[in-house]
Amino acid sequence: MLGALTGIASAFGLSTAAGLNAYVPLLVVALLARFTDLIVLEEPYNLLANEWVIILLLFLLTIEFFADKVPAADSINDVIQTVVRPVAGAILFAATSNVVSDIHPVLALVCGLLVAGGVHATKATVRPVITATTAGTMNPVVSLAEDVGSLVIALLAVLVPVLFVVVASIVGLVILWLVFRRQRRSNAPLGA
Repeated sequence: MLGALTGIASAFGLSTAAGLNAYVPLLVVALLARFTDLIVLEEPYNLLANEWVIILLLFLLTIEFFADKVPAADSINDVIQTVVRPVAGAILFAATSNVVSDIHPVLALVCGLLVAGGVHATKATVRPVITATTAGTMNPVVSLAEDVGSLVIALLAVLVPVLFVVVASIVGLVILWLVFRRQRRSNAPLGA
């Protein structure tokens, strides 16, 4: 039971990371599956650990890394990644949640697609605002923070999935608190 829960927590974490940067968690899983015993991928997901797939992921990560730092190119990149990130999230969720025994494959794919798609949608909505308000000067900084965040989330999801759940819950609660606080302030009477 605990193994199934940590597998699902790991799958949610990797899908979340894919919403920020599709290639980082795919590469983390591929490298860990190829060179360690931390991740064992079942058919057909074991193809991720193929050396040619790893080389392709490195190539795509390099392109995405630089394209996401340039103000006009990052918008084009986000349009392309609207398909790539949710698909990567679906693959990662299915590959790492032990779908054969724990969860139906279609449900796993849908969960990964929704998680990564939701994170990507949020990112794709916020980034144009950042670009407009900073004239693009903060794009490289925000993009680098997203890349580092994706790496940290992916590593936490694989190495300490329970910690990922705790951190994600705390972040979610803080976001909810900030939203409710802001809403309460905007609804307050002017003289208060």
